[in-house]
Amino acid sequence: MSSPPLPDATRPTYVRRALRGAGAFALIASLAIAACLMWGGPQPLPPLRSIGDPFKNVRFDGMPALRFFTARDGTQLAYRRYDTADIANGKGSVMLVHGSSANSNSVHPLAQSFLEAGYTVYAFDIRGHGKSGVKGQVTYIGQLDDDLEDFVNAVQPAKPRTLLGFSSGGGFALRVAGSPRGVQFDNFLFMAPYIHYKAMTNRSGASSAWAAMGIPRLVSLILLNRVGVQNFNDLPVLNFAVSESPKADLVRQYSYALALSFQPPDDYRTVIRSISRPAEVIAGGDDELFFADKYRPLLDEAGRSDIPVTIVPATGHINLTLSPAGRAAAVAAVQRLGFQGNAHLADRNP
Repeated sequence: MSSPPLPDATRPTYVRRALRGAGAFALIASLAIAACLMWGGPQPLPPLRSIGDPFKNVRFDGMPALRFFTARDGTQLAYRRYDTADIANGKGSVMLVHGSSANSNSVHPLAQSFLEAGYTVYAFDIRGHGKSGVKGQVTYIGQLDDDLEDFVNAVQPAKPRTLLGFSSGGGFALRVAGSPRGVQFDNFLFMAPYIHYKAMTNRSGASSAWAAMGIPRLVSLILLNRVGVQNFNDLPVLNFAVSESPKADLVRQYSYALALSFQPPDDYRTVIRSISRPAEVIAGGDDELFFADKYRPLLDEAGRSDIPVTIVPATGHINLTLSPAGRAAAVAAVQRLGFQGNAHLADRNP
């Protein structure tokens, strides 16, 4: 017969000490995480002129009214549709994903260039931006991927379909391209894409002038999510250097869930290797946030020397989507991608 368990008083001293130590550690860790969640958020930033100033001379006349589609959770999400005059002979559709903090207004000049080139264009207010949902929020990590699939199923854009993303939107487009959902599109164009804060393309000092990260809160949320605690994913972890002007309709903060949803995952190299459709990268030679000359070695490092990189000289980050040279480079890239897609289809259907 086994002996009964020893009462606390007769347990070996080292066991009691270990239990007390573990309890004390758990208490201290819990208090530290609670403190980081409460006070470890991002700090406010003054407006970054290199991001806001280029839009001062942009004309927004001719911008179509917002339309809406219903996502799977019942939320009405906004987009704009630019219809080519010759729909019967259109070249396909281009779907534009704006950068961080922005909305569909910001890609209006780019949309006009594609419209003039004969494409039907869709410009999104990504959930958490503009008129789509609650600003700075999504309900769960990965919801933007679901929203994009819902849009394609609801609207059925004309083929060939190009998903074009700029800056953080470029990172999101890359995320989609390297996932199983990438087959919804025929090709991808990444314009000055945000890859990852550890990627060689990231100018850490310049990026921190645009987006302030609440590191203590971010680390705490990462740890909590690893053990399945997602109750605090709506807390803000990013602050952007945007103007307070209500006319701009910009998003000042991103929640943890939105920040992780609107970028590639940590294993971005695997995502890049997994891209199965034709893709290109365009960057401005004078980009203030990212090293334009590092996109080529980054892609090569990921084993994707087949993805071309175009550098537009004397062009900054925002002006890549606003300047005539940047917009012309984007249209030319999508035209090349369309030819590649047509050749690929011809090979499959002799």
